[in-house]
Amino acid sequence: RTSTAAELDKHYSTMSSSNDDPMASAISKIKPLLSKMTFGSVIGYCSGTAAKTVGKAMAIGIGFIYIAVQSAAYSGYIDVNWDKVQKEAISKIDTDGDGKITEEDVQAYWAKLKKMLTYNLPSASGFSIGFLYGLRA
Repeated sequence: RTSTAAELDKHYSTMSSSNDDPMASAISKIKPLLSKMTFGSVIGYCSGTAAKTVGKAMAIGIGFIYIAVQSAAYSGYIDVNWDKVQKEAISKIDTDGDGKITEEDVQAYWAKLKKMLTYNLPSASGFSIGFLYGLRA
């Protein structure tokens, strides 16, 4: 090694251990978390972030459609039976057939989604917690 390379190594090792480097400090603070990270938790986080983004886009689209339909109904161009729309919508997503969206329905959808997203995943441990963190990010 040349003296320049040795000097750079010394400089970077000193810098990463000092409190002056914010990134080194942040890495030190999350060190316990890094040791528990798995491929599944990272993939879960990425999937949760993607689901959140897609969910927001779907909510915006559904919101625009509702505004357009409701505006047309208010203006007298169309008549909408919202009770029928509600019953039809709930019947499509109600997994236990009780006519309501309940925790059991959400649990059933989560189980299906998790089974699909972790299929053949070599290390699925941590996927759920990663997914949750991705949704909250």
